[in-house]
Amino acid sequence: MSKGKKSTPLHSLGDIQGLKVTIMGLGLHGGGLASAKFFYDRGAAVTVTDLRDEATLKPSIDALGCRNIRYVLGRHELADFSGADIVIKNPAVRKASIYLDAARCIESDISVFLRFSASPLVAVTGTKGKSTTASAIHHGFVASGIKALLGGNITVSPLSFLDEACPGRPVVLELSSWQLADMKGLGVLKPKVAVLTAIMPDHMNYYHSMDEYVADKRLVYADQDANDFTICDNDSDWGRSFAAESHAKILMYGGIAHGKTGGWLDSAPGGLHGLSNVDPTGSSEAWCAKGWPARSDWPAEIVPSNIRLPGPPMKKNLLAAGLALQAMGVDPVQISSAMGSFPGIEHRMEWFAEANGIQWYNDSAATVPQAVSAALDSFDVPVTLITGGTDKNLDFEPVKAAYLKADQIILLEGTGTDKLIPLLKEQQLSWHGPYGDLVSAVKKANEITKPGSVVILSPGCASFGMFLHEFDRGRKFKECVLSTLGKADDHGRSEIGD
Repeated sequence: MSKGKKSTPLHSLGDIQGLKVTIMGLGLHGGGLASAKFFYDRGAAVTVTDLRDEATLKPSIDALGCRNIRYVLGRHELADFSGADIVIKNPAVRKASIYLDAARCIESDISVFLRFSASPLVAVTGTKGKSTTASAIHHGFVASGIKALLGGNITVSPLSFLDEACPGRPVVLELSSWQLADMKGLGVLKPKVAVLTAIMPDHMNYYHSMDEYVADKRLVYADQDANDFTICDNDSDWGRSFAAESHAKILMYGGIAHGKTGGWLDSAPGGLHGLSNVDPTGSSEAWCAKGWPARSDWPAEIVPSNIRLPGPPMKKNLLAAGLALQAMGVDPVQISSAMGSFPGIEHRMEWFAEANGIQWYNDSAATVPQAVSAALDSFDVPVTLITGGTDKNLDFEPVKAAYLKADQIILLEGTGTDKLIPLLKEQQLSWHGPYGDLVSAVKKANEITKPGSVVILSPGCASFGMFLHEFDRGRKFKECVLSTLGKADDHGRSEIGD
């Protein structure tokens, strides 16, 4: 909460009746929509204000139906902020705003949910892998017979399921750096388990430095204590710094056995799998020479070698998810089974079509160059890479060699692509494009890719300009591919065989 703001008027759900609430940023991802429904349906007078116009916001406006909500679109009016009892801020709105300065009380859909939720919380943040990890944790709960709820940055506002939250029903929230920043100082975020996935440079068009960006990530464990768990990446300097700072119990995960409590990926006949030395009883054990406690049933497998998602980075995400489930008391045997059946999620290394011996993947959520590198590392067959888009003030130089791994490169237009092209030239790499539309890029990919290969959309850039957001980009990519290949079946996959 900003300096000088009044304390929240929200102490019980009954306090909402009669409040004047301004929703700043209706958006298209669900947070503003859920907030408008939540407050209106509980008797508040709701104003929705957004700089975008009615045509752009039509899906969200239509979803609000006949509710008597006041809309201020294409602009903001200062009186809607100074006169409101509460302003609900969209995470994408920058902190420095004359309108927010005029507000008496600023909340977010996440902070309002946490004020009233009785559920134990698992919070997941990071740069890449957080959506997959959060979804895998939720899948693990459900597959183990535990009813759980999933929301946050994954485009499901937790306000939409507040009525279902209860002490016996865990909630898994994926939290972006912006969502975490919106809760700073509110005293509402104390997860039982906090998971931090891979940290990479991102949103450098928003933050002044990497340290400033990571400082918001650190908020996920800031109010934890010794009764909670923080799960950190042992392969990362950032992860080790989180572990040194958190007051919770620390579980580390990484690519090799690391001699610390947590889990690691290990080679075995049949492939790479994830092991854990976490003692569910909480008792201490002597460490044996091989690096885990001397018990016959340890280390426990929590990620099997055969999973549905390609590449070691995905197994590492599932390893972090498995440790979170262990920290919440789920049996390792059930965890391993659940991780083996996890199907993955849309826009994250998502397989969706096969035709003429070519596999098609949608990795539209890869919005930083390092994610492109991870995607290319996930395959041991030739890859046609569709990449590029809008710059987020990110540096491609550290991962420029990754593009050498692609058999073919197809570029989409954008300011990020303009930064990438000189690095491709420097390495004497050729490319097709840049194309100003997906249809042309997909047709070229289908034309030049050989049987036995993979085509993947992994942009490494933002989607602004050509698309509404990365999810819009991913869905339009799939539509283009399926249209090119043939009619889609009920599962959204191509009917055309090899």
